[in-house]
Amino acid sequence: MKLLDIAHARSGDKGDAVNVGLIARDPATYPFLREHITAERVKAHFGPMCKGEVERFELPNLGALNFMLHEALGGGGTVSLKLDAQGKTYAAHLLRMEVDVPEELR
Repeated sequence: MKLLDIAHARSGDKGDAVNVGLIARDPATYPFLREHITAERVKAHFGPMCKGEVERFELPNLGALNFMLHEALGGGGTVSLKLDAQGKTYAAHLLRMEVDVPEELR
């Protein structure tokens, strides 16, 4: 499955970093996200789009994870030559990540 099937997301810029919030569609799915969607996995998924580190923050009261992708916008909104200098499409890209979801969470 894709993350899109079990979560939704929002993203935007913070200078040269992208902030991506990943929110479980169902509270029962949050523990799965917390265990399987690591900063390392997100970094690998974005590949060369993210040149810096990826930080992960847990928001259990919201059933969400927040990722900061550093050095991901080519310098930031006003100096970047990237088509998406504000990181708005990064959420959609994260939601395309393939995951093995247990049957009981589908």
